[in-house]
Amino acid sequence: MKILVINTGSSSLKYQLFEMGAAKPYPLASGLAERIGDSLGILTHKKDPGEATEKKLVKETPLPDHATALRLAMDLMTGSEAGVIKDASEIAAVGHRVVHGGEHFHDSTLITDSVIEAIKHCVPLAPLHNPPNLTGILTAKAIFESTPQVAVFDTAFHQSMAPEVYLYALPYECYADKGVRRYGFHGTSHWYVAKEAAAFLGKPLAEVNLITLHLGNGSSITAVKNGKSMDTSMGLTPLAGVIMGTRCGDIDPAIIFYLARESGLSTDQLDDMLNKKSGFKGICGSNDLRDIHKRADEGDARSKLALDMFAYRNKKYIGSYMAALGRVDAIVFTAGIGENDTQARAATCAGLENMGVVMDPALNASPERGIRRISAEKSPVAVLVAPTNEELEIANQTLAVLKKKG
Repeated sequence: MKILVINTGSSSLKYQLFEMGAAKPYPLASGLAERIGDSLGILTHKKDPGEATEKKLVKETPLPDHATALRLAMDLMTGSEAGVIKDASEIAAVGHRVVHGGEHFHDSTLITDSVIEAIKHCVPLAPLHNPPNLTGILTAKAIFESTPQVAVFDTAFHQSMAPEVYLYALPYECYADKGVRRYGFHGTSHWYVAKEAAAFLGKPLAEVNLITLHLGNGSSITAVKNGKSMDTSMGLTPLAGVIMGTRCGDIDPAIIFYLARESGLSTDQLDDMLNKKSGFKGICGSNDLRDIHKRADEGDARSKLALDMFAYRNKKYIGSYMAALGRVDAIVFTAGIGENDTQARAATCAGLENMGVVMDPALNASPERGIRRISAEKSPVAVLVAPTNEELEIANQTLAVLKKKG
């Protein structure tokens, strides 16, 4: 069975086609269409991605809209040069990443007209993400008319949080009337690595307590209790939590009012500053950790400060979640920084020895790939690196919805 996964941005479209019938699902093709809506777009398509037989095609052509990009992707997937299927009829279902499901969706779901309306209802909660996600859904429905479409929500995994965790200490009407609460994001990634970590530890998912760190340009940390999300660092929006590439993370909310008064910034300007000009970029002028590490090694004080702030905020979340969970089986690093930045992992865990976290520097520095342990054998709390695969998780959840449908 073949499942197509689509992740649509405002001017981009990522896709991956999986073969789900094998003992272990594997990607047949993947691609990324960029600069949609510009005078000249670019689509990079890979057949057998990541394999020795990988074939890569790059097409530069006008991509006026997402429908054009998706049709070009289908032409490449069915073409003679790098095709992997005969035609669209071989695709059993299409799975879509949707950032915000609000309180409407606790699980992945088959897309119907009512589901589309509910996703539209969540647009005010994710104005940058849900509209392009909807575009991807409507585009795919037009191209694959009779193919089941499934929505997989970033927020769904965190719907297991209790009210005392997800509510803010605001007038209750803010929640009751406007839906203001902690929702959390990166749920597909946290859910995937939680399952991977449980299997690696040889324990049932329902019996493991984990702290999962999805660290990338966007970062979030989640406390997983008995296999379910208990708490997470992001909030109503993806702006809250730890320091990110261009997002500030947690701040005193009165800073916004202070800057509005003292600097004359509008709400739109403040929104732009907090989301696009803060975080690593705001502290030291770059949001690329490779560049920041290099500059810190050369003596740049602001770059070192940014790295120290990042590690400290991560550590604070780990400590608070250890207290909330009571028992922690493992701390799990994932995503671009979490999987690849040995210095960030070491700095985040430094000083946690009295809390049962003892790193093994050699294991942490190892170039080994795949899920692995980087803590010392004597460490009461395991520290793992677990590569995430959000696209595969979307494919798995899409398949589960199909099976439930019968």
